[in-house]
Amino acid sequence: MDITTGTRASDAERATIADQLGRHLTDGRLDLAEYNDRLAQVYATTTREDLPLVLADLPKLAKTAAAQPVSRTRFPIWQQIEGSAWLGTSLLCLFIWAAISLTAGEFTYPWPIWVIAPWGAVLVFRVVMGWESAAWNHSRTH
Repeated sequence: MDITTGTRASDAERATIADQLGRHLTDGRLDLAEYNDRLAQVYATTTREDLPLVLADLPKLAKTAAAQPVSRTRFPIWQQIEGSAWLGTSLLCLFIWAAISLTAGEFTYPWPIWVIAPWGAVLVFRVVMGWESAAWNHSRTH
């Protein structure tokens, strides 16, 4: 026989209501003082039935937009930017070299290799070693 009047609320249910209050605060429906009062009321509430009471005078919120998908790429954004810069610079150097060679009527010394190879080797080394990846940084901090 159940002698309680309501089912006890979990921390996750309280957090959900607190998130909704936060959205109402950011939308301007609540001021900071009222938000703090309602938030204290949410965490003082013991039953599920009492949780929605703090939202009773507020409009229902639209479903939240789906969270941004987490990038599963191995390359962090800065490596993607560096790789793009390397590719662009490499193509520019090759274009200049090809233009000079065509103007001279013969292949000139392939100087772009001194720009492309060392920079590319450093980028490849950093990617292979994974020192700057999120997995490397995560394993070093835990």
